[in-house]
Amino acid sequence: MPRVAFVVQRCGREVNGGAEAHALAIAQRMADYWDTEVLTTCALDYIDWKNHYPEGVEAIDGALIRRFPVAAPRDIESFNRLSDQLRTRCRDADLEEQEHWMRAQGPWSPALFNYIEQQVNAYDAFIFFGYLYAQTWFALPKVAHKAILAPLAHDEWAIYLNFWDRLFKLPRTFIFNTVEEREFLHQRFPDARLEGAVAGVAVDRPASIDPGRFRNEYGIDEDFLLYVGRIDPSKGCDELFDFFIRHRKQGGIPGKLALLGKPVMTIPDHPDILPLGFVTEQTKWDALAACAALIMPSPHESLSMVLLEAWSVGKPVLVNGRCAVLVGQCRRAHGGLWYEDFAEFTRGLATLLEGRVPGVLGRQGWRFVRENYSWPVIEKIYLDTVDAMIAVNDLRSGE
Repeated sequence: MPRVAFVVQRCGREVNGGAEAHALAIAQRMADYWDTEVLTTCALDYIDWKNHYPEGVEAIDGALIRRFPVAAPRDIESFNRLSDQLRTRCRDADLEEQEHWMRAQGPWSPALFNYIEQQVNAYDAFIFFGYLYAQTWFALPKVAHKAILAPLAHDEWAIYLNFWDRLFKLPRTFIFNTVEEREFLHQRFPDARLEGAVAGVAVDRPASIDPGRFRNEYGIDEDFLLYVGRIDPSKGCDELFDFFIRHRKQGGIPGKLALLGKPVMTIPDHPDILPLGFVTEQTKWDALAACAALIMPSPHESLSMVLLEAWSVGKPVLVNGRCAVLVGQCRRAHGGLWYEDFAEFTRGLATLLEGRVPGVLGRQGWRFVRENYSWPVIEKIYLDTVDAMIAVNDLRSGE
C-alpha cells in the first residue's frame, strides 16, 4: 500500500479554511487506498500561526495528522509592510528579499521542513495543498521528484512574484481545482510543464438535514441570505456588508444576512446582519437548506466548496463576478448569478427570489455536483495521478 503525505499549513476540526478542509477531506477519503498522513503545523489561526494544537499525532476520522511546532508566530503588521514593499516590484525583487517575505508569511516551522526532507524515502508521494505558504516553498523542493502540487491558485498580486517561476517547474505533476485555475496558471507560467488533472473535492451531505431546526435555534422566520466562511476583507466581506446594508435601506429582500464563520474584521452592528460564529457541520448544512440563497462575495477563489454544498441541497447562489473561478462554476452548473457592482447585486437578489428561478437554478446546480463532484470521480483522479508518478519514479530508479 502506498504511503502518501498531504502537506498543508494547518489542520484540525476547528480550522475554518477551504484549503485545509479540502486537504483533510481528501486524506480521509484516500485512507481507504493508501497509508495517509497529513503533515502540518500546530497552528489554528492563520493570522499569527500561534501554536494551538499539541505537537505530535492525532487521528481525525480515519486520517492521521502529524503536527510540528511553529518556531515564531507571524507579526501581521510587519508582514503587511513587507507585502506593501513588494507588491509593486513582483518582477524585479531579488530572491533574498522574496524569501524574507516568505519567512514572514509563514507558517515558519523548520521542524516540519526538516522532517519532510529527512523522511523523503518513507513516503511514496507528497501532495502539497496550496502554493502560497512557507511549507510549500521551503519543503517541496526537498522532495520534488515525489511532489504533487494542488496550487489552489488564483489571480492575486503574490502569484506574480518572480520566485514562483522556479517553484512551478519543480513538482512531478499537478492536481487543479478548476479549469479556470489551470488556464490561469498556464498564462502565468508559460515555461512550466503544468500537467495534471482537474479534480476538486466531493461533497458529503449528512444523512439528515433539517432547515426548521436551524430556524428554531436562531429565531429566524423570514427569508435570509447566507454567507459561510472566514469573515475577512480579503473574502469580499466589507463590500458584501456595504451592499447588503444599502440593499436593505431600499427595502430589498431577503430581510436578513446570516454569517457562519470566524470573523477577522469588525462586523457592522446592524439588525439585519446576524453573526452566528463558528458552527458545527450539521448546523451549517441545516442553514444551507434553510436559506433563500448563498452569497459568495470573494474576488479570489480557486474552488468554492460551499457553492457545491449549496447546490447539493438545491439552493441557488450569487457570487462575485470579478472572480473567474466562481463565475465559471456558475456557468458550468447553470446554478447561480453573479454581480460586479451594487446594481447587479440588487438585481441578482431579486431574480433569485422570483417565481421558478431559484428552484430551477438549484436543481441544475445539484445535477452538476452529482455528475462532477462525486467521490468515485475524485478518488480515481487521485489514484491515477499517484500511481503514474510512482511508476515513473520506479522506472527511473531502475535505470
